[in-house]
Amino acid sequence: MTPLATLREEVDNLFERFSEDWPSLPRLFGRNWSYPIAEFERGFKLPRFEITPRVDVSENAYDITMELPGMSDKDIELTLSDDSLTVKGEKKEEREEKKKNYHVSERSYGSFQRTFRVPSGVDQSKVDASYSKGVLNISLPKTEVAKNSKRSIQVKAA
Repeated sequence: MTPLATLREEVDNLFERFSEDWPSLPRLFGRNWSYPIAEFERGFKLPRFEITPRVDVSENAYDITMELPGMSDKDIELTLSDDSLTVKGEKKEEREEKKKNYHVSERSYGSFQRTFRVPSGVDQSKVDASYSKGVLNISLPKTEVAKNSKRSIQVKAA
C-alpha cells in the first residue's frame, strides 16, 4: 500500500474510533474498496530534482556566465574536451538546529550538467574560469585567426 493510501486509511480509522456512525469511504463501499489514487501511486517514484542554472552567453568573446547560488567553487567541475565544454555541479545543503524543546534537521541535494559546443576558433589553452558570489564566469578566448575572419553572405531573392 502506498504512503498516501496508508494515510487515508489511518484517517478513516481515526474517524471510526470517534463515532461508529461516521460514513467513511471503506464503510460505504466495503472493506475491500481501494482509493483510486492508490493504483496511480503504485508505480510512482519521486523524481530526482535536477538544477538547471540560468546561462548568459556572449558571442563576441565567447564568455559564458552561469548563476549558481549557494554553491562553492569546490562543488563545480569543468571539463574541456575536443569541441565540448561540460560544466557539472552538485549542491548539498544541510541544516541542523537543536534547542531545548525541539530538534530540526534538513537536507537538500541537487545536481546539474550542461554541455556547450566550443566553436572551432577558440584557443583552448587559454580557457579560464572564475567563481564569485554565486556567479561562474567562463572565458573562451578566440584565436587571432578567428578574431579577424569575417565573411559576407549574399541574400538571394526567391
